[in-house]
Amino acid sequence: MSNPFDLTGRKALVTGGATGIGEGIALALAAAGADVVLTYRSHAPEETLDKIAALGVKGAAVKADFTGMDRAAAEEVVRFAREALGGLDILVNNAGIIHREDSTDMPLEDWRRVLSVNLDSVWLLSQAAGRHMVAQGAGKIVIVSSVLATQGGLRVPAYAASKHAVTGLTRALCNEWAPHGVNVNAIAPGYTATDNTQALRDDPDRSRALLDRIPAGRFAEPHEIAGAAVFLASDAAAYCHGSTVTVDGGWLAR
Repeated sequence: MSNPFDLTGRKALVTGGATGIGEGIALALAAAGADVVLTYRSHAPEETLDKIAALGVKGAAVKADFTGMDRAAAEEVVRFAREALGGLDILVNNAGIIHREDSTDMPLEDWRRVLSVNLDSVWLLSQAAGRHMVAQGAGKIVIVSSVLATQGGLRVPAYAASKHAVTGLTRALCNEWAPHGVNVNAIAPGYTATDNTQALRDDPDRSRALLDRIPAGRFAEPHEIAGAAVFLASDAAAYCHGSTVTVDGGWLAR
């Protein structure tokens, strides 16, 4: 019996794949056998590409800024991935940003910046990749959401709104593309040790309050989110459509 988690020969694009959760996912997909293109903005991708090469698969990187991304820019990223790898079977929409500020004071430009990266780019890249996947009759799209897709959080209104929105987008695309063999699903990570949570982890009081709420008693490491992505990108998840896999150390159970 073949291994349903084997991704040998699959072609994957991971946004924000040079650091944090994105890097964890890129490396896990590569370890499962997939060739991987990652996007990056400020984090140099060479170290991640070296790790991918060491796993015996092909890796490539393309610089992309998702703030204010338009349709042409999204199509260019997807085109690069398809040409670099010889096709595209998997898209992981991971790139995201967060802005913390009292809702009474948050400027409109910061609201729009967060929504641009966390929602608009996810839609545009999913549309660009989904067009090819629907035509080929197969594909996997994984959207990295958050436990704040079901909660409001504190002082992060734009981030929470964007993650609520991508849950709806996941379900909407599922309804259209599942009949064409394209699986669209999401992952909802809990609090993870990345740049986005650095300020929280550096605040002793806030960090302790969060850890007291997490049954596992600690923040996740980026690689601990990656297993869900490998699952959703594999044949093992062939009948998963429009779902969200929560990886949060028990946060939502509390």
